[in-house]
Amino acid sequence: MDIDYYNTLGVAKTASADEIKKAYRKLAMKYHPDRNPDDKEAEEKFKAASEAYEVLRDLEKRKIYDRYGAEGLRNSGYSGPGNFDDIFSSFGDIFGDLFGFGGGAQRRGSHGPIPGNDLRYDMQISFMDAVHGVEKEVEITKRETCWTCEGSGIRPGCKNKTCSTCQGSGQITRSQGFFSVRTPCPECQGQGEIITDPCADCNGSGLVNKNKKVSLKIPAGVDTGARMRLRGEGEGGRKGGHSGDLYVVIHVEAHNFFQREGDLIYCELPLSMTQVALGCTIDVPTIHGEKNLKIPKGTQPGHTLRIKGEGVPSLRGQGKGDMVVEVKVIIPTKMTKRQEELLQEFADLESGEEEHHSEGFFKKLFSGHLGS
Repeated sequence: MDIDYYNTLGVAKTASADEIKKAYRKLAMKYHPDRNPDDKEAEEKFKAASEAYEVLRDLEKRKIYDRYGAEGLRNSGYSGPGNFDDIFSSFGDIFGDLFGFGGGAQRRGSHGPIPGNDLRYDMQISFMDAVHGVEKEVEITKRETCWTCEGSGIRPGCKNKTCSTCQGSGQITRSQGFFSVRTPCPECQGQGEIITDPCADCNGSGLVNKNKKVSLKIPAGVDTGARMRLRGEGEGGRKGGHSGDLYVVIHVEAHNFFQREGDLIYCELPLSMTQVALGCTIDVPTIHGEKNLKIPKGTQPGHTLRIKGEGVPSLRGQGKGDMVVEVKVIIPTKMTKRQEELLQEFADLESGEEEHHSEGFFKKLFSGHLGS
């Protein structure tokens, strides 16, 4: 079952950022591990509340969750807030305020290489491009590693100053009662160092904005929700860290004739009364081109015919699905006098047979009813 983060925090889907933060603070205080030692249930509730807050406090994650649910978040690369250390370091603003230490501490940094963040790009493609595959060019604006300082954020030839507040550790430990919380150092933002001479090109961030075009080969058979990963095409790393990845999420436009369910293609085929009554062979459009289809004599409205191998190619390379054609009989609303005469003549010829069939039907119906 899908996770309901709003229910976990006890807030409405329209809750503001402040309401979400307030609800999480209340649950974090109630189920904190230090307050509930050796209580696995409290620990799980604490983790669940932290995961819900991690998603709902982030506008992008919340947008994805509201539209696609928890599965959509997992498909976009999110795997939860991690262990307790990750929770405490990530939510320094919450735990700082919670225990009276003040906010402002940002996400824990690193003395070593810092990998770049992953990015998401939503791409809309046509129905035919999805079933046949296509090559696309994606144009994105992202932050790449600064070429001047190579991601260090320092002016070339200069050095950083060790943070005197945390003595270079990047973290500080604060206690109140039975609580002990490690948070990123507010002075150096968890880096352990202070940049005294920032790089002029990136202003000390180690990253610069850049527009880039990326080629993407979409395989035949993709469908809405498919996610493609382009390694190294995400945000640039800092301090020698590798770049993140770019996740392209596919959204397929609807078609005005074909419908799709997995590898199967469905369509409705409009036929005249005479075509279904007498039978015929007709050219039917498929996603691979026109195909001859034999309509048996006496085919009934709603009857389905299957054309082997005219469906969507399997992403696993296991051939193609089938195409299912549903017969839809079109009743003419306007006829010539001669057409009406011929239909009336046909009706007169079959009237005796219809009465015979109707009489037999009603006999069976009432006979069964009276015998029950």
